[in-house]
Amino acid sequence: MVWTFLPIAVLLTLAPGPATAMVVRNALRDGWRAAFLTVAGNEVGVVTWALLSVLGISALVAASEVAYVALKLVGACVLIWIGVQSLRRSGEPAEARRSSTRPFRDGVVTSLSNPKLAVFFVALFPQFVDAGAPVLPATLLMAAMLAIFDFAWYTSLAVMVSRARQTFVRSRVGRWVERTTGAILIALGVRVAIERR
Repeated sequence: MVWTFLPIAVLLTLAPGPATAMVVRNALRDGWRAAFLTVAGNEVGVVTWALLSVLGISALVAASEVAYVALKLVGACVLIWIGVQSLRRSGEPAEARRSSTRPFRDGVVTSLSNPKLAVFFVALFPQFVDAGAPVLPATLLMAAMLAIFDFAWYTSLAVMVSRARQTFVRSRVGRWVERTTGAILIALGVRVAIERR
């Protein structure tokens, strides 16, 4: 039954969200290597949430309004802060910006501070675990599916964006795109902060 999770994993991967915006932002700022590290950080967060769901911590976050709201606000602040940094640094030359980028950390923090992942693992994963089957292997297999699809999609996206970056990274268009990405991250942060479960 776990294999029926495959199409769900594909749909979840293709749905745009904070991870997509972060990958595009870092690919635009510093190229495919930075975006690759962002993807790797995001997948670390996904697998961490899967392991936490086995331990019951995700269930606690999903069930506790206080824990959910706290995590949601942390996630919103992270997205808004990174978006503001993008807006502030959009006019800097690439050489000046490179040392300030921490793409792996961006990926991990964005993933771990997303309360939707906690709810997702608690609400969706159990439906694909056979009755009586060991929970840990099934959860890890589904997390691996999601991580593999995420990795393939986000890496492809990073390569496409970084190639396009070469043509306009120093231009007004490049600055405009980075500002737009920053604004999207801020908007996502605001949406996370105000939306209900």
